[in-house]
Amino acid sequence: MDLHLTEEQTAFRQEVRDFLDKELPSDWIGGPISFAHVDQGTEMKWRKMLAEKGWNTMGWPKEYGGQGASPMTQLIFNEEWNYRGAPGLDTFGLELLGPTLMVHGTEEQKRAYLGDIARGEVVWCQGFSEPGSGSDLASLQTRAVEDGDDYVINGQKIWSSYAQYADHMFLLARTDPDAVKHRGITFFLMDMNAPGITVRPIQEMSGESSFNEEFFDNVRVPKQNVLGEVNRGWYVAMTLLDFERTGINHPAGGRRILDLLVNYANETTVNGKTLAADPRVRHKLADVAVALETSRMLAYRIAWMQGEGLVPNMEASILRLLSTQTSQLLARVGMEVMGLKGQLEQGSKYAELQGFISNQYLFSVPYTIESGSQEIQRN
Repeated sequence: MDLHLTEEQTAFRQEVRDFLDKELPSDWIGGPISFAHVDQGTEMKWRKMLAEKGWNTMGWPKEYGGQGASPMTQLIFNEEWNYRGAPGLDTFGLELLGPTLMVHGTEEQKRAYLGDIARGEVVWCQGFSEPGSGSDLASLQTRAVEDGDDYVINGQKIWSSYAQYADHMFLLARTDPDAVKHRGITFFLMDMNAPGITVRPIQEMSGESSFNEEFFDNVRVPKQNVLGEVNRGWYVAMTLLDFERTGINHPAGGRRILDLLVNYANETTVNGKTLAADPRVRHKLADVAVALETSRMLAYRIAWMQGEGLVPNMEASILRLLSTQTSQLLARVGMEVMGLKGQLEQGSKYAELQGFISNQYLFSVPYTIESGSQEIQRN
């Protein structure tokens, strides 16, 4: 594996940095995307800015409107963007559904959906988990029954990020209740404005409401919105999940938080000495630095594999497992380094780093569950 960047890739990294320096507000603290609390209008504005620069779909094949950029070039972009916690990255449409459509979609489906995703004009959400089917996703019970040219869907989904803003949902539903559970599932593309859909935001312990639950009451989905084969949607979903688990967002966002903590430790004085003068503080921060760099190298390895035409499956789960564990380690260390001040939330006039560490601590809890729990990744 060659980790040396080309001159073009190094120049591109600097171009992304210069763009973010120019466009982000001067008081933007950065960090992972999950912590960049922006309104939906700002989010969509940034998506369109990315589309205009061609950065939205740089890794897509040219035949689908992309630039055919290498996985390493795309990783460089994602690393810089997540380090700064900038808005505008379209995880569900651009990074997950788009590539899955290219693999499993019909030409009609590609024409119908890829263009809107590439232009940053639509919001997609995911309908996989259910109240009784989380880590054991294949036990889902939402039903889809064939009726003429449609399927009629009834059931419930939960933990769908940003579904309250979504135009479309990709979801799994059971089409053959008598089949072995992994083989009776179909993958659907659903219009969120269809009659019979109710979206209910869930308030999380962080105070945010990024998660939602959805209820489906005789929702009609045309047959042409089945992605892949009927009753074989599980395999389409696994393609999508492999795309989801290969990102560098956690290591990059974690490096930003670590840098903030290191600066804080160097500048904060207790009893006449900086926090950084305490070897216990230095050792804890060093442990996090090692774990983050390990995660980063795993992400680079996956990008290299993709560039060589290899499919990272096991490697994607290893990266996901280590990255989420490291996010929790970073959050704990941050709270320990900052002491009681670490508990102050955004909005408090006494909060250090704009209350960023308390946010990180709360958000790190679900990291080891979403996209497949630690146990699922180990399996």
